[in-house]
Amino acid sequence: MKREFSVIIERDTDGYFVASVPQLAGCHTQAKSLDELMERIREAIALCLEFEQEQDSLDFVGVQRVAVEL
Repeated sequence: MKREFSVIIERDTDGYFVASVPQLAGCHTQAKSLDELMERIREAIALCLEFEQEQDSLDFVGVQRVAVEL
């Protein structure tokens, strides 16, 4: 079975590309090049999906906005 995921890609201050998958909690990786990043995020997604199958599923409740005083 093939599944598709949206991947957010950003560049940090050190020049590394950082990828995260909002649909999979904790699924992220980084690399120096985009080609390497895409390879690594595919591996990360596979690992996250494997882990997800072993866990109890969560029901989405909602989103809250939180203020923090600095």
